[in-house]
Amino acid sequence: MPDSVPVSTNTSSAPDVRFLLIPLPAFNLLPFGGFLDKLRFSADEEDHSQQKYCQWTVAGLTKGALLSSSGVAIDIPTALDELDLADYDYVVMFGGRSAQASMAEAPAYKPFLRRAAAKGLTLVSVDNATFLLAAAGLLMQREVAVHWRHVPEFEQAFADVSVQADQLFCLDGKRISCVGGAAAIELAVALVARHCGQTKAVKGLADMLVDNLRSQRHAIRSYDDVMAAGAGASRHVQRAIVLMHHDITQRKTIEALAAELGVCRRQLDRLFTDEFALTTSQYWMMMRMNHACWRLRHSTYRLSDIAEEVGFMDVSYFGKVFKRHVGCTPKQYIAEK
Repeated sequence: MPDSVPVSTNTSSAPDVRFLLIPLPAFNLLPFGGFLDKLRFSADEEDHSQQKYCQWTVAGLTKGALLSSSGVAIDIPTALDELDLADYDYVVMFGGRSAQASMAEAPAYKPFLRRAAAKGLTLVSVDNATFLLAAAGLLMQREVAVHWRHVPEFEQAFADVSVQADQLFCLDGKRISCVGGAAAIELAVALVARHCGQTKAVKGLADMLVDNLRSQRHAIRSYDDVMAAGAGASRHVQRAIVLMHHDITQRKTIEALAAELGVCRRQLDRLFTDEFALTTSQYWMMMRMNHACWRLRHSTYRLSDIAEEVGFMDVSYFGKVFKRHVGCTPKQYIAEK
């Protein structure tokens, strides 16, 4: 906890920190539930969900049922236009599985968010809500943490915003971002610790079965990465896969990748061949094609945008490479979904 942040002993009835939680349409339940449950455990001495040390309000553009990405609905009890911004310290927005959908919501939320920023509230974006803040012009010249799967998409859309790799969440003054998922729990711990102290911040983690609290700069690795590398894969191979995900366009050469790992290209190729029967370059290309497949399945992006996202300026050439690796053209692949 930073020494410059005072920790209240809370001798009055006022909470130490106040959160306004805004789930976006089709929000993901895991980060929302994890963040909220961490606040609940830290809110009082026992486990009574009394908002003594930290306070929260769930709100939205309108009241009523709001569907999550899983189809489960929650009730939004308060509309944003009913709130007094002076009652809050943080506005925390929870995005959904689609970055495009989050960006499309920007015009509706932009006036409220600009008022909140003008009042000095800290704007927090979890998951793809970071796309909304960027689209609203509230992240210019800022640093953000973005889920690894969406890094190329974000960098392509917002060149004036710096994406910080290998971070679960990024604290940039009055702008805070989080990659989503279970990392929302670590973010909640960090924010509660600022105002309530570390003891209250970690309270309840054992009950949540969170055994190892990860740091802000924990290296992000997906489950797919771990399974692909295999339990017996070398440290260099596992780290190379993480770096490949962060540079899905393959702007680096294989030589530069190997140098970053402290090995020569020949050694790196030998490690990948032993593990996957593929050279480093072949594995990286396979990863890029898999990412293109995911984007074709889960977005409405133009083919030229997807090609550029995985490092192809020529759409025609991308189509040929895609067919060679996947067995059909991108258009045929889309038709099958």
